[in-house]
Amino acid sequence: MCVPETFDALRTSRREFLKLAAGTALGTAMAGTALLGPQEAEARAISVNKVQDLTHVLNPGFPSFNPKFFPKFERKVFVTIKKDGFYGNVLTYWEHSGTHMDAPHHFAEGAWMVHQIPAGRLIGPAAVIHIHERAASNPNAQVTPNDIRAWERRNGRLPNGAIVLMHSGWESRVNDVQAYRNPDAKGVMHFPGFHPEAAQMLVKERNITGIGVDTLSLDYGASADFKTHVTVLGANKWGLENVANLATIPPKGATLFVGAPRVQDGSGGPTRVIAVW
Repeated sequence: MCVPETFDALRTSRREFLKLAAGTALGTAMAGTALLGPQEAEARAISVNKVQDLTHVLNPGFPSFNPKFFPKFERKVFVTIKKDGFYGNVLTYWEHSGTHMDAPHHFAEGAWMVHQIPAGRLIGPAAVIHIHERAASNPNAQVTPNDIRAWERRNGRLPNGAIVLMHSGWESRVNDVQAYRNPDAKGVMHFPGFHPEAAQMLVKERNITGIGVDTLSLDYGASADFKTHVTVLGANKWGLENVANLATIPPKGATLFVGAPRVQDGSGGPTRVIAVW
């Protein structure tokens, strides 16, 4: 695998990058695979000087969408170096825990399960839409079509294969389960997400690969119908939830590497998300 020092000097197209990576673990893994399918035609020059992890550390206390229904994350030490000569754990968790992917099949029968997502669809240009100022006073704030248009006025049209990310600033609450879930007296949660009309615009009028949020759900917390999930995943796109550090990457210009688990027939799973630019 290329190390950051190698990336620093890399100024080439994606296709050239794969050629340079031939013989490495990355080149071997991607050999013979279309990087972005229909998006491949838009080769982008990549100059990597910075790397940012967008992944929260998964632990037993991480907030859950429904802690009374879904199994908690558990880690049990199974072997130790002192006793057994090597160290290892047994992990038990609901697929949609921590920073994780929603594979299309999570809401769309017949769409890709997580192991079926092509490797090339796990890499793409990041587009960060900031709604943190609205969310600071309105926990029900949502990314709207107007937010997408405003981003495009500043940055140009969303690139082919874009991974569109909502930054609401909600991760500042992640160490307080009650504040992160933010339920009202009736138990209805209130946190930001993508408005269904924005989801419809992205899958019908733009050529995206997926979307991501820094909250518990692609839909805003009070949603009762999960229309954003249905729209995005139903179009065979994927979603990322509980993404971290979105304030630290540029609105345009970063490339995301999404380390989704390759678990047979999975609906998603904890995911390592890395941004480079």
